[in-house]
Amino acid sequence: MKVLLAVGVWAVVTVAAALAIFLGSSRTLVLATHDAVLQPSLDGYAVLHTGPVLPDVRVPTGSRIGVDVTLGKTDAASVDELLQRYAYLASSPEGQVTKVREALADMLVGALVRGALVGLVPVALWLLVGRRRRAELTGVVGRRRLMAAGLVAALSVALWFEPWEGRDAGVLEGQRWIPLAEFLGPQVPLPDEVRDLEVRGDVTTDQTRRLIESAISTYDQSKTFYRQAALDAAALSLRQPSEDETVVLLVADRHDNIGMDQVARAVGDRGGATVVMDAGDDTSVGRTWETFSLDSLVAAFEGYDELGVAGNHDNGPFVRGYLAEHGWTMLDGTPVRGPAGIRLLGVDDPRSSGLGNWRDETGLSFDEVGSRLADAACDAQDQGHRVSTILVHDAHLGAEALARGCADLVVGGHTHVQAGPTGWSARTARWATPTRRARPAVRRTPSPSAASRGAPPG
Repeated sequence: MKVLLAVGVWAVVTVAAALAIFLGSSRTLVLATHDAVLQPSLDGYAVLHTGPVLPDVRVPTGSRIGVDVTLGKTDAASVDELLQRYAYLASSPEGQVTKVREALADMLVGALVRGALVGLVPVALWLLVGRRRRAELTGVVGRRRLMAAGLVAALSVALWFEPWEGRDAGVLEGQRWIPLAEFLGPQVPLPDEVRDLEVRGDVTTDQTRRLIESAISTYDQSKTFYRQAALDAAALSLRQPSEDETVVLLVADRHDNIGMDQVARAVGDRGGATVVMDAGDDTSVGRTWETFSLDSLVAAFEGYDELGVAGNHDNGPFVRGYLAEHGWTMLDGTPVRGPAGIRLLGVDDPRSSGLGNWRDETGLSFDEVGSRLADAACDAQDQGHRVSTILVHDAHLGAEALARGCADLVVGGHTHVQAGPTGWSARTARWATPTRRARPAVRRTPSPSAASRGAPPG
């Protein structure tokens, strides 16, 4: 009986403490190209506080748990540019939604752990005091003393919060949430996905109305175009792999175009892909505000085996580090075991950054990095581990490895057009280069297909 009572006290205190900790916690992250602060709530709404210029917006979450998101600094040059970004993000929100959910889940787990520790305090004190001491204390402390202690506690709380202190009414007090359809009027048709959206703030000016109308138009066009493209991709007539084949989807040069992610995933699923290779240039400048693009990539290919390199636009270590933190295997010039057991080699584009040992050296030319990549491939071959495939951003980086006969296939992007695959020849210096976006590549186990073979081993 005492054990059950102790467990009950622990559970009650744990839940109360965890709830208080959870609702009082916050998390800072990069969201929607802003520095943002997340705070959980129990009102069932996702509320976006956009700052002093644009109206706040909210949408139901479909559950009791909600979240308040306060947007901070951004590098957008104008309000128009900012709203266009919001519209594009809203048309493909999966990456941002997943990021918020993961943050809330992490905050909830942390609150539960801390609440469980707080719940142990009264149980531990009860056990440490012991039966005899508890009896002595209850005999010494009378009813009047307990009432006095309670009064002191109540006065302490009152002095802390000072409820009698007056304050000015906030700017938002008295303003109500307005359905977007009511604000824009019947003359503006709304997509079904935003009919539950509500706005709050000073949304009475014609300029604000025009900005929101423009964002809704951009949202609708983006959503319609890419949704239809994904449906068309899912209906493509593609060759299906046999049991001894592994299909790899290659993506490259997304340049923050998150709308294409659902299309690329549809192509991969339709072709039976289980692996995705990312040939880089996922961002425009490799800045932290572009995490929305990386979040979308991570969410789009959940469940796939994920391999990648950074392109020349993914400047600096941020893109590579962020994808690695989210489970991607980022190649660094060292051969690794790839899909279907093949030996895989890759490296970031040297025109943006270098990596590990010689890859840390600055000032290396494109040709010098290509030569060292070829050295790594040939060294692996000398050790009995022939490199089957080289993944780079620009396929020219693998030219020397093919010329030496130390690799079978080079894949990359960079050119933004589809080229190849073609067999390499010393006379024409041409080699296999795949499509810019979403082209399934099939590899037969254990040897490469005839179409992917390069120069014979030298």
